[in-house]
Amino acid sequence: MTYNTSPTATLLAECPDQPGIIAKVTQFLCDNHGNIVDLEQHVDTADRRFFMRVQWQLDGFKIPANKIDSVFKKHVGTPLNMNWRISHSNTKPRMALFVSQHGHCLFDILSRHQSEEWHADIPLIISNHTTFEQQAKNAGIPFYHLPINANNKQQQEKAQLDLLAEHGIDTVVLARYMQILSANFIDHYPNNIINIHHSFLPAFPGAKPYHSAHERGVKIIGATSHYVTTELDAGPIIAQDIVRIRHNDSVDDLKRKGQDNEKIVLSRAIRHHLQHEVLVYKNRCIVFD
Repeated sequence: MTYNTSPTATLLAECPDQPGIIAKVTQFLCDNHGNIVDLEQHVDTADRRFFMRVQWQLDGFKIPANKIDSVFKKHVGTPLNMNWRISHSNTKPRMALFVSQHGHCLFDILSRHQSEEWHADIPLIISNHTTFEQQAKNAGIPFYHLPINANNKQQQEKAQLDLLAEHGIDTVVLARYMQILSANFIDHYPNNIINIHHSFLPAFPGAKPYHSAHERGVKIIGATSHYVTTELDAGPIIAQDIVRIRHNDSVDDLKRKGQDNEKIVLSRAIRHHLQHEVLVYKNRCIVFD
């Protein structure tokens, strides 16, 4: 991906629907010499809520970058009763990867990172196994092995949170990390922990869902990437997709197709998140793609 050489700011906002919202936001930018490069909006007519993403260039913008939030809040955010945040393109997101013993999503993420497809840093990889320690070293990323059992989960989560704070992490990606995070952990990163899982639950639970799906003769399989909440696998969905299954596909074919789909869906969700294209409202994601 080619990034704009001119630094930009991106506003994500939602508020009660009312006349003049776009006019007020764009007038604020115009008055301060902000050149808009992208704008999208959506209205939920059932809830009467307005959603907006607007990106503008900071070259020539009259308000210093460190004062944009306070000035916007006074002149636009508070009068419109907005929930909003402003992000800056010259601030690189810092992303931590958590992984267990399935490496397909990890390898895909490392490949995209090394090819500079994403505008993000990956300062560390955390795992409850040592399976991918060498791959992390090959990528030049520090690897932390923190095994978890029934007796040390709280202690190890504290160690994980300390590492994330030490490295200034703002986004956590569960790249097939087979542990349930505690409510305390999740509360440290609301709507900033991204998970991926296959679509077999709840129809095909257990250790061998692909075998069960194959025996049932399923015709499609899918993957879901979502933000992690305290309700297991029920957080706001960022991205989903499916692949079709033929009658002559084996269990191994299902696994291959399923894992390929998981990689694509997770990478899509990460990209939306890193580019500040996702607004969470209630338990839904508004994705400005």
